[in-house]
Amino acid sequence: MKNSTRREFLEKTGALIVFGLMFAGCKTMGTLGQNMGNILEGTVGQSGGGNVGLALKSAKAIGRNFTDFTPEQEYYIGRTVGAQLLGKYPPFDNSPANNYANILGQTLAQASNLPETFGGYHFLIQDSDEINAFAAPGGFIFITKGMIRCCDSEDAFAAVLAHEIGHIQFRHGIQSIKKSRIADTFATIGVESAKQFGAKGLGRLVDLFEESIIDITKTLVTDGYSRSFENEADQAAVDIMKRVGYDPACLMDMLHKMEHNLIPGRNDFSQTHPEPKIRIETIQTLVGHISRPGQPESRINRFQQFSKMI
Repeated sequence: MKNSTRREFLEKTGALIVFGLMFAGCKTMGTLGQNMGNILEGTVGQSGGGNVGLALKSAKAIGRNFTDFTPEQEYYIGRTVGAQLLGKYPPFDNSPANNYANILGQTLAQASNLPETFGGYHFLIQDSDEINAFAAPGGFIFITKGMIRCCDSEDAFAAVLAHEIGHIQFRHGIQSIKKSRIADTFATIGVESAKQFGAKGLGRLVDLFEESIIDITKTLVTDGYSRSFENEADQAAVDIMKRVGYDPACLMDMLHKMEHNLIPGRNDFSQTHPEPKIRIETIQTLVGHISRPGQPESRINRFQQFSKMI
């Protein structure tokens, strides 16, 4: 997407306005912000509540790294990244299938080290045969139909979701924003909040927001996370699955099947993740040598019903 087109898209969704409101300090902005809580409502499932007014109160004056973003700010950034991702892969219009993914995802999220986010976790299936999955800041997780077809069981599907939850848990998405951009953002807030927040300061924040969204989306879609970030997400997935009672070795099963299904040259999972065989070796050390439990019949049946919808 060209820069001019991307900016028009963000302006139409109201995301740029939201970001300005999140960080603005004057009373006029605060009043308007209370009416903006539902901007982008319905973009990704249910909104999970919250409003921009809360984000206004929690904005910090100066920040130097990703930890200076509040959960509220991260939530709104994640919603905008999610809108971008849906521009690449449209949502799958099947409520029962998405409900199943959300029930499973919410169960796994509660067993993670970050069971709550500002707006809650949201899971959505994307209508694409490409093999991919994404975790946008704040708890927004997307899985393509192509990725789901690499899963032979609910345990394997749980492994995919748990891995993406791991990215949320470690805040990998927000860390994609360049450090210099984060520092510039909070420096602008510090200067402008000392006086009435003017159009120039708000304009600069709008630019910084757009650039931050580009940083995150480029990482998710084109560049991929570092090997260390992927290892952290795999570790989280193994831990979450053990806590819930799923077979963590199914993460390796899924990667084995994915390795056979990936099409060379496609701009999908193979471009943004380490080779499956490399991850399998690392995951094997995390899982260890354990006896693999059988799956309950009810679990098998519900996944079979789900698979028929995909």
